[in-house]
Amino acid sequence: MPAHRAALLEVLCGGVIVKRSIRSGCVAFAFLLSIDIAAAQTPGCSTVSQTPAAQTLHCEGGITIVVENGARYSLKDRNHDGRIDSAELSSKALLLDVPKQPRDKTFEVRTPQAIAAVRGTKWAVDAADAKTSVFVARGRVAVGRSGGGGPGVVLGPGEGVDVESAGPLIVKRWPPARVAALMARLGQ
Repeated sequence: MPAHRAALLEVLCGGVIVKRSIRSGCVAFAFLLSIDIAAAQTPGCSTVSQTPAAQTLHCEGGITIVVENGARYSLKDRNHDGRIDSAELSSKALLLDVPKQPRDKTFEVRTPQAIAAVRGTKWAVDAADAKTSVFVARGRVAVGRSGGGGPGVVLGPGEGVDVESAGPLIVKRWPPARVAALMARLGQ
């Protein structure tokens, strides 16, 4: 357990050793509190649902983001207009539904391995230690390697790509089982 969560648990549970069932309740409460704090600190976004698998945020501009529980991410307002327009993701998955953006605007998700950018679509980004996977449910997504190494690709509905630190970006139609497994992690 990360130190900040352990400290929060200690405060919430009075710093005493408690029975396992009570400790589990304290852990669950601390986890839910940390989610609410993260959403409250995201300008223009609010939590609309929470399940054991994921949290759903609705943000200004019609953006919906489903966050896999335990994901490490942050939402950004790059142009300072009060609306989020990018996310940084370092672990686990996000499912994003972004309405059509003006021609000069894009929504980006950045991971250690990849940058995925759209003007409006529904897509998932899954960041792991050495690989980022991007899958498109609706619309089109441009994907390139972080740092610009090599040519990027454009994904259409049902297509995905795995981005690693080296090697070509190969667009593949994802099998239904792989799509279902990712969506299940996101409570879909």
